[in-house]
Amino acid sequence: MGMNRRDFVVQGLAASAGLMGGTAFVARSAAEVLGNRMKPGLYSITFLGVWYRGEALPLEEVVKRAKMYGYTGMEIDGKRPHGNPLDWPKSRCKELRSFADSQGIEIYGVAANNDFSSPVPEHRQAQIAYVHELIRMASDFGAKTLRVFLGWPGVTKHPQIARYDIADSIWEFSHKRFSKEETWGWCREGLVECARYAGDAGVTLALQNHHPIIETHKDVLRMVKEVDSPHLKVSLDVPIMPVKTPEVIRQAAQDVGPLQVLSHFGGEYERGPDGKVKGEPYYKPFVKAMKEIGYSGYIGYELCHTLPKVKGETVGVEYAEKNAEMAAEFMRDLIQSEYA
Repeated sequence: MGMNRRDFVVQGLAASAGLMGGTAFVARSAAEVLGNRMKPGLYSITFLGVWYRGEALPLEEVVKRAKMYGYTGMEIDGKRPHGNPLDWPKSRCKELRSFADSQGIEIYGVAANNDFSSPVPEHRQAQIAYVHELIRMASDFGAKTLRVFLGWPGVTKHPQIARYDIADSIWEFSHKRFSKEETWGWCREGLVECARYAGDAGVTLALQNHHPIIETHKDVLRMVKEVDSPHLKVSLDVPIMPVKTPEVIRQAAQDVGPLQVLSHFGGEYERGPDGKVKGEPYYKPFVKAMKEIGYSGYIGYELCHTLPKVKGETVGVEYAEKNAEMAAEFMRDLIQSEYA
């Protein structure tokens, strides 16, 4: 009697496929039954302790919340305190993978916070070494994809809460004497090398359409073409597209096509008068476009921007929890309505 609609659908699908068994096995098998459609995932940056007031949740707790909220998978952010590869030897990766499996949660991806664009060769080489280790870690987790950037200014967390502007200004200063094509070439060199490492490990790099080097999805496709590796594909994310009309979204999806292997969504959510969770209107045409191109991978929720203050203090982890739960409901309902 306490079963919610998602649990009813999941268990019904699993039963119809002859897959009923332990709880974790049912959840995992149901995700496989629903494998012809996009699936909602939880990106661990939401609980990294960066944007809200309070500490990060351990990854085991993120797994539990992913299950509780109705996600079927999780993407691990590749930095401390979550997923820095220095902290994750193979044995520990297998332990977390085993725990996630027991909860019916797939570790489908790892997210690099890399910057191949530095004009300083030592910096670029350090970033290649970092991505190389993240590829190893993703493989140990059994994750299929590693999200990568071309350039990434980073964030700062001083004196109290995270912000982008300080890191952005440092990045802009270090690049202002160099042409866009020089910077582009450094990024290409880094990706060519890392794509080889990814191929050796059985991992796919997913290049996100994220600034500052990339302006539109066409820049992503240009880089993928120039790297020319079967181990480099695309993570097209609609929130960071500069134009989000249904026509532009559909064309971008068509342009990316089978290269799409990962996606993300974000935002803050409230329940409307009709009882339904309300989100940005551009997600509906995006889900439709993903269906049209046959994308059946994950779209991961991330809360990674400056959050509101209440009585002079930034909101706490409960704000992230509320939004992660509502985001799961919003995206599940959207996917369900598109495939109904």
